[in-house]
Amino acid sequence: MNTVIEGLLNDQIKYEAKASMQYLAMASWADASGYNGVATFFYNQSEEERLHMTKLVKFVNERGGQVIISELEKPKAVFESLNELFETFLSSEIFVTEQINKVIFECLQNKDYNVHNFMQWYVTEQLEEEALARTLLDKLTIIGGDKSGQYLFDRDINTIAAKNTL
Repeated sequence: MNTVIEGLLNDQIKYEAKASMQYLAMASWADASGYNGVATFFYNQSEEERLHMTKLVKFVNERGGQVIISELEKPKAVFESLNELFETFLSSEIFVTEQINKVIFECLQNKDYNVHNFMQWYVTEQLEEEALARTLLDKLTIIGGDKSGQYLFDRDINTIAAKNTL
């Protein structure tokens, strides 16, 4: 395996793990704040990111690379509002997309089409994740500080979370 691409894949493993931990912290905040639907959504998101990380670990190992499991920073755990929570969600997804694009770029530069092909699944996944994050944040922006609107949002996102249970 190309050492530059191997390094980027190890970085991606760390980013997926970081996103998983961040979403777990977000789920915990939502749970403690009475937003059960939002909590379920982020518990599911956390598990999904963990699975993305594991998929990368297995791929690198299968290709004869050396996986490095990095130490993670403590995730943000306190939020002022649902809006801040979902802004953090969108920012995280945008960051992960940017990092995947770096892997794709390096694959093309090094003509590593096997890794490029593998990473296409992540490209598609990120398109969906960013779109979802933007849509949910847009809904919260429309709701604003209206408590009844936030209650309905929490109830409705529980339906989304139920559909996306792993």
